[in-house]
Amino acid sequence: MTTHQSQTQPLDLRPFTVAVPQDAIDDLHARLARTRYAAEPVDTAGTDDWSAGAPVAYLREMVEHWSTGFDWRAQEERMNAYPQFLTEIDGQTIHFVHVRSANEDATPLLLLHTYPGSFVDFLDLVPHLSDDFHLVIPSIPGVGHSQPLTDGAWDSTRTARTWDALMRGLGYESYGAHGSDNGAIVSRELAMLAPEGFLGAHVLQLFSFPSGDPAEFEKMTPSDYAALEFAGWFQTVNGYAAMNASRPRTIAAALSDSPVGQLAYNELFESFGNGTSRLTRDQVLTQVSLYWFTNSSGGAVQTYRAEQAVEARVNEGRIGVAVFADDFQTLRPFAERDNTDIVSWTEHPEGGHFASMEVPEELASAIRAFYR
Repeated sequence: MTTHQSQTQPLDLRPFTVAVPQDAIDDLHARLARTRYAAEPVDTAGTDDWSAGAPVAYLREMVEHWSTGFDWRAQEERMNAYPQFLTEIDGQTIHFVHVRSANEDATPLLLLHTYPGSFVDFLDLVPHLSDDFHLVIPSIPGVGHSQPLTDGAWDSTRTARTWDALMRGLGYESYGAHGSDNGAIVSRELAMLAPEGFLGAHVLQLFSFPSGDPAEFEKMTPSDYAALEFAGWFQTVNGYAAMNASRPRTIAAALSDSPVGQLAYNELFESFGNGTSRLTRDQVLTQVSLYWFTNSSGGAVQTYRAEQAVEARVNEGRIGVAVFADDFQTLRPFAERDNTDIVSWTEHPEGGHFASMEVPEELASAIRAFYR
């Protein structure tokens, strides 16, 4: 395994505070008041049937809360409770949260968010980790305040190198990474990059699938077959991934002009209506509002298009996976084929795709155990 030689470049750090102008909030409320809902078939109108996507009944209820019960300023205050900064790396403005532990010997740790999430994914996790870790929580290029997107070539490999440069620029000679979904992919890229002093990647998913070789199925257990069935279900509901990868400009145009469109498109927060999501309305609306106020859709969907050019490779770096009951179920035989140094595998009876917001204490325990 080749080790990447990291180069430390001094970073120009600018303190940052989330502060959406009041006229932007007023504009959002005006748009919500003018929402034109899609016509639904008579036999599904007014029902909570998610079989064809986010139902109008759900959207009406969420828009009512968004308009009358949701407090964006309270969410800003929550975000601004932690130090935030902007810097430039590889020509791109990067936003990140940096929480130094009171323990100077704490382990530096990157927390890498998913799509359609943001750095907000990890705010509930910070209190559970800050005793043991110095936390760096960046926003994906093109998402949130890591804007504007300089170009569309921000795949996981380039992003991994950028996060390594960020950690070196902050003075960390050794660090680990944790991530979910897109963040898991980038964390795995860091394990493959193997920068000097990298302590390993802890992820919620390893995306490995059958190659078509019948012999691969010989090692599968009943739980592996159940995971494969879950993966098959996920393929029936994740049409957004194909849309993002193939027609990013088209979908970005729609999402950038309709807050309710943004809400509906982000149905992953609701686990596509299968009843397993533990997120509150405010947790969902905070994420959707952040994307709306920062006009992030155009940049966010580009990551899917850029990732198509990344070749599949075997990871020989140190990695661990935490499998949550209501999330994508990593297929262990195939994960072990594609990752030769899985040193930790934990399974958790509660929590899903956004475990950092759903069961933060449980996830923090798994992260601490991996780096211990």
